[in-house]
Amino acid sequence: MTDAVRTAIIGEPEVVEDRVVEDSDELPADWFSLKAAATAFQSLQRHDGALDDGADPAEASRLLDRVVSSVQALAPLFPHDAAYLDALVTDLGAWRDGGFGVPDFLDSLVAFQPQLDRRDGVRHLVVFPMYTQNGSTDRLLEAVLVETLWPDFVDALESGPYSNALFVPIRFLDFTPGYDTNSAVLFPETVAMRAVPAFTWGAIFADREAARFRVVTRAAARITKLGLPADTERLLADQRLAEETFVMWDLIHDRTHMRGDLPFDPFMIKQRMPYFLYSLEELRCDLTAFRESVRLMRDPGTDELTRDRARLVQYAVLFDRLFRFPLTGTRVRNYDGLGGQLLFAWLHQRRVLHWTDTALAFDWEAVPDAVVALSDAIDELYWSSIDRPKTVHWLAAYDLVRSVLAPHPASAWARGLSDEILSGPPKGMTDAVLDDEFPLSMFYEALAKKMTGVIESTAGLRP
Repeated sequence: MTDAVRTAIIGEPEVVEDRVVEDSDELPADWFSLKAAATAFQSLQRHDGALDDGADPAEASRLLDRVVSSVQALAPLFPHDAAYLDALVTDLGAWRDGGFGVPDFLDSLVAFQPQLDRRDGVRHLVVFPMYTQNGSTDRLLEAVLVETLWPDFVDALESGPYSNALFVPIRFLDFTPGYDTNSAVLFPETVAMRAVPAFTWGAIFADREAARFRVVTRAAARITKLGLPADTERLLADQRLAEETFVMWDLIHDRTHMRGDLPFDPFMIKQRMPYFLYSLEELRCDLTAFRESVRLMRDPGTDELTRDRARLVQYAVLFDRLFRFPLTGTRVRNYDGLGGQLLFAWLHQRRVLHWTDTALAFDWEAVPDAVVALSDAIDELYWSSIDRPKTVHWLAAYDLVRSVLAPHPASAWARGLSDEILSGPPKGMTDAVLDDEFPLSMFYEALAKKMTGVIESTAGLRP
C-alpha cells in the first residue's frame, strides 16, 4: 500500500500506534495463505456458490481446510470479532459436511457486527461466499482485510445531528479478486444465506472512493481546462484528507435513504421500477449531503475542522457527480450516470456552469444555491408523491428529469405512453423505458473519448 495505515495494538483497544505499515508484506503470513486458498476455491464454484459439477470435492476440501486453519490462526488478532470468527469456522465446516451445496452463512453473518466498534484503525477479517456489487455477480468465497475509518469530527457528527448507527466506513488492506473491481461497498445482503435477517450495518470503502475521485477529477480538470479551487487542489493532493471528506459525505448520504418526505419505499427494495427513479433517489441523498454541508459551513457555531470538511464535501459531490458518474459503466439503465448528467445540465441551464471557448468554468458563488435548488425540486417531487398513485409518481418523476435532459428521440415515454400501457400493470411502464432513455449530451460524448480509459484504470484501485 502506498499510503500509511495505522495498526491497532492488540490488547490495548483504545491505543493506536504511531508506527505505520507501508507495505502489504507486513500483513500476517496467515492472511496470504487464506487469500490464496479462497482465490483457488473460487475456480471450483458455480454462480450460486455451490461446488461446480466438474470440480473435485477432495480438492475443495483441502482448500477449505487451509481457509479454516488460516482463519483460526488469525483470530487472536481480532478479539472484537471472536463470536463472528467462531461462527464462520462453524459455517465453513457445515458447508463442507453438506457436500458444498449452495452456501448458507446466515449464522456467521448475524454474528458479524462491525458497527458496534467504530473506532479509527479497528481491523476486521471478513470471509463470506458473496457477490460484490459492481464486481462479480457470482457468490464466490471472498476474503477482505479492512480497517475502520472513524475521524473524531465524524464521531461528533454521528453522535449529534447525523446519527447513523448502521454506517461503517472502511479502508482496504487486502482482498480477493471479487474486490479487484469497481466494487467499493461491503453489504450484508450480498452474502449467501438461507433467510434474510434485519441488516444492522453497511460498509463503504472510503479509501477507494476517494482515490477514484482524485484520479478522475485531476484528469477531467486537465482535459476541460477547468481551473480548480484551492480546496479541491487540497483534496487531490492528500488521500487522507479525501478519505475523511468521503466519510462525511457517505455518513449523510446513507442515512438520507430513510429520512425526509418520502415515497413509501424510496430505495425500491425488492421492486422493479424505471431506473430513473433510482437516479433521483441516489441524487437526492448526495444533494442532501451537499445541502447539509452548505448549512454546516454557513453556521457560525460549526467548529473549524468540521466547517473545512463541509466545504470539501461540496467539491467532492460536485466533481464526482459531474466527471466520474456519467462516464462509468455501460449505458444500460445507468442510474448513477443519469444523476450526474442531470446535475450538469441543471447547473448549465442556470448559467452557473459554463462551457465556453472549449473550457469549463463555474460561477462558484452561485453554485451552492443552484445545487440546493435541484435538491429542493426532488424533495418537492417526493413530498407530492404521498398523494399520488405509484404510476402517477413515476410520470411526475419522468417529467422532472425530462424538464432538464433531452430523452431519446425513440422514447415511448417522451411521446406519451399508450392507454393500454397506462391502464395495465406497472410492469408495462417499466418495460417501455429504453435502456438509454436519456443519452449522453454532446459534451459528455466528447469527454468520454478522453476519459473512458482513465475511469477504467481505477477498477481495483489500491490507494
